[in-house]
Amino acid sequence: GRIPRRAPPLGGSAPPAAFARPASPPPPFHAGGAGGGGILNKRGCRTHAVKRIFVNGYGSIGSRIAAFLADDPEVEVVGVAKYSPDGGVARAAAAGLRVYVPGGSEGRFAGMRVAGTVGEALDMCDLVVDAAPGGSGYRNKREMYEPRGLKAIYQGGESVVGGSAVSDLLFNSRSNYGDAVGRDHVMQGSCNVTGMGRILEPLRGAYGGRLRRFDVTLIRRWADIEQAGTEVTDTVEMAQSPHHGDDVKAYLGRDAPLFVRAVRVPTRQMHLHIMDVRFGGEAPRPPEIHGVFAGEPGVAVLWTARGTKDVRDFAGSTGFHFKDTNMIHVHANMTSSAGDTVQIMYSDDQTGIVIPENHMLMQAMLFGRPYEESLAHTESVFHMAEKKRALEERFARSS
Repeated sequence: GRIPRRAPPLGGSAPPAAFARPASPPPPFHAGGAGGGGILNKRGCRTHAVKRIFVNGYGSIGSRIAAFLADDPEVEVVGVAKYSPDGGVARAAAAGLRVYVPGGSEGRFAGMRVAGTVGEALDMCDLVVDAAPGGSGYRNKREMYEPRGLKAIYQGGESVVGGSAVSDLLFNSRSNYGDAVGRDHVMQGSCNVTGMGRILEPLRGAYGGRLRRFDVTLIRRWADIEQAGTEVTDTVEMAQSPHHGDDVKAYLGRDAPLFVRAVRVPTRQMHLHIMDVRFGGEAPRPPEIHGVFAGEPGVAVLWTARGTKDVRDFAGSTGFHFKDTNMIHVHANMTSSAGDTVQIMYSDDQTGIVIPENHMLMQAMLFGRPYEESLAHTESVFHMAEKKRALEERFARSS
């Protein structure tokens, strides 16, 4: 069947203790403050007064976040920011979104449906999702968000280290959800960084001190499907200093035995990760590894997908919003085990994977909601369990 889509479619030695420990349980719900108040709804989750969200940017991430937030009865989307007078203004308006533009630039948007300035929108909201181009988050924080006392979520193009850090916390719901509760400024990890967390944390929880080392090769897509203006170049491009390893260590532990290399290839059809996992002693066999992910939210175990395009084509034909699966796909037929090493190959749903993460982060920051309640509410908006079931049935193991 088709997945419900209520929002309108838019175009050696033992590892360090910090690494070996299983992920800590989510913190308890505390009455009062950010997490207090509310009543239980039909799902058993606490409801709160509606909060107002502004999405600062309307590209690959901003358009997706705005569409899904419009399907969340607990928040109101104030609107979205547009910085260029292009077709995105009409698309946002057609989706029922109010469009705000930088102050002083109204003349460039003459004849377009514009509701006001970005500053006016910020004055009306409780939290801003910064979906502006990478590298502008710190300036936005200092010039627009902090003076207004606004909470803000930043995306993977920013940093949590150095003089331009937007936060000291890089969020991964599977690893450090509790650390984001009540925070004012948090960075959401990029798609590759988010995807690695969905694999690494379940493994850490299952095997703990048996793990010795992770070596990951990131085969990155060149551009998102809707980025038609981005040329896909006929080359395999090496990344000399990929940020992904350091970003993952920001939530996994700085001493984590994780080594990452990255290349970019001429495709728009998702990322692919090849992960070699070394154990102390004999490594588990593939069926055991697959069992770790069987009940894992946001991870589908597939057997017969020939490539990443197969997965995205199925997502589109089934009615997944934006053709996104919002999850990791373990290609089980490619899992192998020899000696002390297991090799896992999985595809990462690029931009789509960070959208439910933003939704969970929003709940932690605005409502102080505990992990399990946040996960249940995100499920009600994104239908992740249905997507996982549909994918696993379509790409089931041949009898």
